[in-house]
Amino acid sequence: MRVMIIGSGAREHVISKAYEKSPLVEEILVTPGNDFMIYNRDKPVAIDKNCSLNDPDSLLYLAIKYSPDLIDVAQDDAIANGAVNLLQQNGFDVFGPTQAASRIEWDKAWSREFMRRHGIPSPAYEIFNNRWQASDYVEELYRTDKSKPLYIKASGLCGGKGALLATSFKSALRAIREMSDFGKAGETFLIEEGLIGEEFSYFAVTDGTTCRFFPSSRDYKRLFINDSGPQTGGMGAISPTLITKGLEEYIEQELLQKTVDGLRQEGTPFGGILYLGGIITRDQKIKVIEYNARWGDPECQAVLPGLKTDYGEVVLASLEGRLDEIDLSFNDKVRVCVVGAVKGYPDDYSDNIGKKIFGINNARRVKGAQIFGAGMDGSFDSLTVNGGRLFSVVGEGEDIVHARKRAYEAITKIDVEKGNLQYRMDIGQKDQLLYLRTPKF
Repeated sequence: MRVMIIGSGAREHVISKAYEKSPLVEEILVTPGNDFMIYNRDKPVAIDKNCSLNDPDSLLYLAIKYSPDLIDVAQDDAIANGAVNLLQQNGFDVFGPTQAASRIEWDKAWSREFMRRHGIPSPAYEIFNNRWQASDYVEELYRTDKSKPLYIKASGLCGGKGALLATSFKSALRAIREMSDFGKAGETFLIEEGLIGEEFSYFAVTDGTTCRFFPSSRDYKRLFINDSGPQTGGMGAISPTLITKGLEEYIEQELLQKTVDGLRQEGTPFGGILYLGGIITRDQKIKVIEYNARWGDPECQAVLPGLKTDYGEVVLASLEGRLDEIDLSFNDKVRVCVVGAVKGYPDDYSDNIGKKIFGINNARRVKGAQIFGAGMDGSFDSLTVNGGRLFSVVGEGEDIVHARKRAYEAITKIDVEKGNLQYRMDIGQKDQLLYLRTPKF
């Protein structure tokens, strides 16, 4: 097969690697892709930047140009804007949910109502499209608890940055005002109880009926250590996480399979990758924070490399409605993904566009480490900044201690001109402490 992957970041780089391992795949196109993806490949890999992820017609144009046997729509904007529908209508085999099925991600207000209809546990919430009514609501809440944690969330897609934490009336009002910064995505927004506990991510591949599940993961959304600072698209991830041990069947059946069944019953069957962002609260209740309609970034970088089953065959089985014939198998390794970002991200980093990136080749020499490209341009020996999140460094080891060691050994060999690289130093730290405290037999 010739496979066309739609997306541009480290997630799509990892997906291309998964297809590359498949005997069914001969060549790969990633669009728009990034320059780093094409280096050191075992099969022909090309990129074509002449498209927009927000313009399905531009993606159809490239599909017609290259005539792929399979198209994997991996990026959320492309899915939400109906790229899957348009490509299917023009006769292409497409892996990914339709625009209607993916509403479970791109319309968070609808998603919460879906969870309520199907008895899926989630935080208490209210939906607003009026700033003044929302302000009155939070004022009432803070009368009884002056430090109550709340999340104010834009209902639409915001690149993972649309959930703002408030712990006081003043910060809640500020977050409500900031919803307007997200444009149309923030016209409708939710005010949710702020749950306290341990967060996790979980993925299923589905054909609309059958689900097959991947190992759990944990991602790190905030910019700085100890989960402080602004929300980002993701600064790191690990897989598997120990916090879900013993809870797998409940998560898989009650939170993921139940969701797939509910979408099918409502006339919008979901095919593709379904993401669950969950939390285990202090009182040991499991609740759903959000669903996404595709692989998470950076969770994909920590999860997918562990798959031993032929990914090309898994995707075809999903498209052909025969996932019940497939069993997924995984290696027994642990992976830690650390995201390298340019300073200024997630805010204005325009002054750093074009700055040189050093040390990638030295990092690649670290045993058990891989580098996946995102916001980088240029040739392999002359890479420059072209985005906020630049790359993902993934360390793999027999346990989280070795995986963290390899990831951080590799990323410390990389820098951006004038010291403009930033990354978190605590990715996987909680799980490492839990692992070290667990008796070994």
